[in-house]
Amino acid sequence: MTTSQLIQDQKPGAARRDGHPGIALTVIAACQLMVVLDATIVNIALPHIQDALKFSTTDLTWVVSAYTLTFGGLLLLGARAGDILGRRRVFMTGILLFTFASLLGGLAQEPWQLLAARALQGMGGAIASPTALALITTTFPEGPERNRAFGVFAAVSAGGGAIGLLAGGMLTEWLDWRWVLFVNVPIGVLIASLAPLYINESERHPGRFDIAGAVTSTAGMASLVYAFIRAAGEGWRDGLTLVAFGAALVLLLAFVFTEMRAKEPITPLKMFADRNRSGTYLIMLSLAAAMFGMFFYIVLFVQNVLGYSPISAGLAFLPITAAIAVGAGLSQRFLPTLGPKPFMLAGATLVVTGLSWLTFINPDSSYLSGVLGPMLVFGFGMGLNFVTATVTAVSGVAPHEAGAASGLLNATQQVGGSLGLAILTTVFGSASKDEAEKQLPGFLADGTAEQKAEFAKTHQLPAPWGHEVLAHGISTAFVPAAAIASMALVTAWFVIRVRKSDLDALSGTAGPTAG
Repeated sequence: MTTSQLIQDQKPGAARRDGHPGIALTVIAACQLMVVLDATIVNIALPHIQDALKFSTTDLTWVVSAYTLTFGGLLLLGARAGDILGRRRVFMTGILLFTFASLLGGLAQEPWQLLAARALQGMGGAIASPTALALITTTFPEGPERNRAFGVFAAVSAGGGAIGLLAGGMLTEWLDWRWVLFVNVPIGVLIASLAPLYINESERHPGRFDIAGAVTSTAGMASLVYAFIRAAGEGWRDGLTLVAFGAALVLLLAFVFTEMRAKEPITPLKMFADRNRSGTYLIMLSLAAAMFGMFFYIVLFVQNVLGYSPISAGLAFLPITAAIAVGAGLSQRFLPTLGPKPFMLAGATLVVTGLSWLTFINPDSSYLSGVLGPMLVFGFGMGLNFVTATVTAVSGVAPHEAGAASGLLNATQQVGGSLGLAILTTVFGSASKDEAEKQLPGFLADGTAEQKAEFAKTHQLPAPWGHEVLAHGISTAFVPAAAIASMALVTAWFVIRVRKSDLDALSGTAGPTAG
C-alpha cells in the first residue's frame, strides 16, 4: 500500500505517525513545561532586564503581570476554543503564538516592546496550556495509561518552577537575559512540528465563544493592576490613577453582567454557589497574591542587596520548591482521611508566619539568617494548600463541569498573583520614596563625585544607601502580603465547611481533569 493510500485511509485529524503514545506525551508535557517555567525563568533575570531596558522597580512588576494577566484572563477561553475548534489545532496555534512572542521579547529594545511580548506570551500560554491537559484524554484511553499520563503532566507542572529558576540563572549568567526568552523558540518550533505527527485531533463540539466576558475580565483586571502600580509612583490623587480605578470598576461590573446573561459564559457564576468552592477560590487568590510578591521581591533582594549571581539566586530558591513538594505530598496522603480544612488552616497559618518573618529583612540580613527560614515555612504552607485547593475545587462538580471548576482555580491563581503584586508594589513604592528622602542627606555628604554624577542621571541611590532603600521597601511590602494571606486563614476558618459527601468525593479517584 502506498503512502498516499495510507493517508487516505486515515481518519480526518489522525496523527500521521499514530501508535507512539510515549512521544505524544513528551510533546504535551514539553508544552506544559515551557508554559509553566516561563513564569519563573524570567524572575531570575529581572534585575538584568531592569538594568538593560531602564525599568523602574515599580514598572518592572509589569514584566511579570503582563504575562500572568493575559494567561489567567484568557485561560478558560483557551479551553473552550479547544473544545469547539479541535484541541490539536488550538494547541499548535497557542504554541506558535507563544514561540513568536518569545522571539519578540528577546529582541525587545524598549520596555513597552518587552511588555507587549510578555502579554502575547500569556495569550499563547492560555491557548496552549488547557488544551495540552485536555489532549491527554484524547490521546490516552481511560484507566492506568491515562492516570500515568496525568501523573507525568502533574510532575512537570510541579517541577517547572524549579527548572525555570535554575535555567533562568544559567542562561542569564552564561549568555544574556534575552536567552530566557530565546530558549523557547527552538523548543516551540519542535513541539509544533511534532504535534500533527504524533497527536490525534479531537472531536469538535458545538459551542459559543464568550469574547465579551474574556475581554471585560482581562481588561478590567489589567486596569486595576495599572491603577495600583501608577499609584505607587504618582500617588492616589493622580488623575490617571483615578481614571484607571474607575475604568476597572466599570469593566469588572460589565464582566459580571455579561456572565449573568451569557448562554455559555467563560466563567460560570454558578461555580461560586457552593461555599466550599467559592471559599477555595478566595483562599487561592489570597495565597497566590502573596506568593507572586514574595518571589518578585526576594529575587531583587538576593541579587541587588546580597549580591548573588543569577545562578546562585536560582539555587537559593530551590529549598522553597522542596518545601512545597513536601507539603503537597503530605496533604495528598492524608487528605482523604482528614479532609481539606485542617490543611487549609495549617497551610495558611504557615504562609502568614513566613511572610511576617520577612518583614524583619534588612540590608544586614544574610541568606541563612533572613531569607531561608521564612522561605521554608512559606513554601511548606503553600504545599499544604495546592493539592487541597485543587481537589476541593472540583469535588461535588458534575463531570462535564470539572474542567471549568479546575480552570477557574488556575485563572484565580494567576489573576490573584498579578493583583497582589500590584498592591505590594504600591506599598513598596511609597516606603522606598520615604526611605530615599532619609538616605539622601547622608549620600550628599559622603558620596563620591562619580556616584553623584551617576545619581543625577539615574536618580537611583548607590550602595550602601540604595541597599537601605530597597531593603526597607521590601520589608514594608511584606506587611500587606501577610495581611492578604491572613484573608486565606480567615476564609479557611469561617467559610470552609466539609460535609460527609465531600469526604467521600475526596477519597475517590479524583485526578486532573480536562476542560
